[in-house]
Amino acid sequence: MNTTVTLLNSYETIYIVKPDLTEDTLLKLIEQYQGILVERGAKNIVTQNRGRRHLKYPISKFKDGVYVQMNYEANGEAVSLVEKSMKLNESIMRFLTTRTFHSVED
Repeated sequence: MNTTVTLLNSYETIYIVKPDLTEDTLLKLIEQYQGILVERGAKNIVTQNRGRRHLKYPISKFKDGVYVQMNYEANGEAVSLVEKSMKLNESIMRFLTTRTFHSVED
């Protein structure tokens, strides 16, 4: 029997969405990225809509953006797929993924 153990790291991805999206479109976008993570075996996905905020400087002529924060445990492949998808999505103005280090008791 061949069993492989995949080590999952903790990540936080924050992305800024264009403010002119409807609430329904924003929810579909959030679900899309959660779906990519679930398909790739991510666990403990927590997504928070941080709301519309004023930007320090204009991005693509927008002065505001909607901030969304995702915390999750995943492998590097899942993170790469999410980031690649965000790069190609015109509704996403900026994104940043950081690996978070905190002890997880199993």
